[in-house]
Amino acid sequence: MTSNPAVEALGVAVAARVPVLLWGAPGTGKTSAIRAMAEAMGLPCETVIASIREPSDFAGLPIVVGDSVRFAPPMWARRLADAGHGLLFLDELSTAPPAVQAALLRVVLERAVGDLALPEQVAVVAAANPPEQAADGWDLSAPLANRLCHLTWQAEARAVADGLAGGWAPPEVPLLPDGWQAEEILARGLVAAFLHVRPALAIAPPSDAASAGRGWPSPRTWEMTARLMAAANAAGTSQDARSALIIGAVGDGAGVEFLAWLIDMDLPDPEAVLADPSSFRLPERGDRAYAALAAVTSAVAANPTPERWVAGWQVLGLAADAAALDVAAVAARVLATCRPHGLTEMPPEIKRFLPVLRDAGLLPS
Repeated sequence: MTSNPAVEALGVAVAARVPVLLWGAPGTGKTSAIRAMAEAMGLPCETVIASIREPSDFAGLPIVVGDSVRFAPPMWARRLADAGHGLLFLDELSTAPPAVQAALLRVVLERAVGDLALPEQVAVVAAANPPEQAADGWDLSAPLANRLCHLTWQAEARAVADGLAGGWAPPEVPLLPDGWQAEEILARGLVAAFLHVRPALAIAPPSDAASAGRGWPSPRTWEMTARLMAAANAAGTSQDARSALIIGAVGDGAGVEFLAWLIDMDLPDPEAVLADPSSFRLPERGDRAYAALAAVTSAVAANPTPERWVAGWQVLGLAADAAALDVAAVAARVLATCRPHGLTEMPPEIKRFLPVLRDAGLLPS
């Protein structure tokens, strides 16, 4: 695995199918690395340079068919759709004028090009030079920037020397294990616990155009953060790369604060808690209590056997006894959605949460 956090983070983002943008000076190998990565993965790669395209190249060309109008996609999109997988590489993104950036919004977020939906297995990767270093450069619009994980690409002297001597090694894309998305439940719980403490960071668009053109916190980017955290954990990613992904999604300020909060959590091992629910002690601090219960319920959701599901409700019952019914109610909604199939006998602790489950439409029958 490479020691460059941005290169490692790029591989994780591609594996998780999270749109990612590499920022770096001209001539530092961004384009070469992305094309080499696609070749190493055996993926068809379609390179689209935004500055020489029209909005219709992304929004689709309007064509009158009978009494309706269809938006026909370009050939590069059809080739990716026909392949069923691949990599869409948006090069020189900071040279795209505002009208083209607006047309790119659905492409990046929904993988929709005109009336054509690209397959889920198509990864979206972009590269850009800082506007002051780009030819006729533009700041990214806030809506487009908020759809991407921003990574800083730097050419390391030793990597350049090794590449010149022995060839350029492509970034590695980890193979995520089956069921890795279950970890996203825990990651979402951690994000939610943090935002309970710092609600001002739930959505905080920057006021200046330059900052708004990079990562900044919003519900969309916090959701992106949870997915990237889950993928990074499943891939055994280094802490530096994991930090780069989080900061790339929500920006420097919110990202650094969230990372510091994670270090301070010191949560109990959820597997040890499920093995012996009576040993659980709810942390006194509210955010730690929220995060601890989120960890337990996500562990159950990842492997919802009847024994683990019942143990999870026992833990929530202890939390309710500790006068934390409101905190435990959030975890109860998660636990109710992963009830093991065929389980007929309900644990007694579930009665404490019947009003909450009834309001959420999750009342077990």
